[in-house]
Amino acid sequence: MVKYFLTTGSGAPEQRAQFEERCWIDMVNPSDDECDDVAAATGIPEDMIKAALDEEERARTEFDDGCAMFLVDCPLIEESDGGDSYTTLPLAVIYNKKCIVTVCLKGNTVLKDFITGRDRTDTRAPLHFVLKFMLGNVKRFLYCLKQIDRKNHRIQSELGRTMRNSEIIQLLDLQNSLVYFSTSLNSNERVHEKLFKVEGVATREELTDLYEDVIIEGRQAIETCNIYKNILSVTMDAYGSVISNNANDTMKKLTIITILLAVPTMIAGFWGMNMPVPGQDGYAFYQTGWFWLVVFSAIALTAVIGIFLIKSNPFKKSIKQKKSKKRNRREK
Repeated sequence: MVKYFLTTGSGAPEQRAQFEERCWIDMVNPSDDECDDVAAATGIPEDMIKAALDEEERARTEFDDGCAMFLVDCPLIEESDGGDSYTTLPLAVIYNKKCIVTVCLKGNTVLKDFITGRDRTDTRAPLHFVLKFMLGNVKRFLYCLKQIDRKNHRIQSELGRTMRNSEIIQLLDLQNSLVYFSTSLNSNERVHEKLFKVEGVATREELTDLYEDVIIEGRQAIETCNIYKNILSVTMDAYGSVISNNANDTMKKLTIITILLAVPTMIAGFWGMNMPVPGQDGYAFYQTGWFWLVVFSAIALTAVIGIFLIKSNPFKKSIKQKKSKKRNRREK
């Protein structure tokens, strides 16, 4: 899809039916024919226009025959059955003396703000347009990072009540999103630094102020992302230790139960062997005397071993820990 916009006043850019000089061309998942038409009308190389159509394209800058391309990664929020997921998608801002072209596989929130007039820009000033987009893109990263942090706190509160696999998987998805964000922000920072070398940025005061805002906000986004990533990594390790401890407690309980059940099983096995045992010649004596003696012996021995295991096993500590946790919850 290709749309044409042109700024004629101080408000939002007006949409045009076709290409005009000093316009902005917004291309969202364009077809090959649309790329060919835009390349022919603007004089921008076709490979520049198609660069952002590769999802794995890295952030970079390119200058060729009077055309400048700034390709950066943009945050993207995708809705799914398990909740919102966060990823990045490349977007290219290309300009020459004729126009500005933006290319992306999906619609971009910052560009939508330009179209609606929520964030004002001028299609007749390419450098101002690029810097405004870079600043809006960094702020979008900060917004998504705050959403990730809120979602992280909500999932942790749910895990405090019940340890389910779904919450663990959501935390893992957030950790993956922060890795993508960290990589993209570091790549974008290199693109931001090259903006200062573009002719006109260092000499015009309004562009210099915008450039400094982009650098400051970009570094803040990188630091915030690293902090959230480290916190989430520590959280995942902590929950891994909790899961491991719970598994150990369960294995201790099962071991105690297995030992207690093994005692009467062993005694009954000795009694059932094909070997002479006391009382087998007298049926009545066997039924009333030795049989109950063996039963009571098995019960008594099982009880003695059970008491010994409970007193000497760390299982007793887990009970105390659970009681202390309940007390802490009541105090809170």
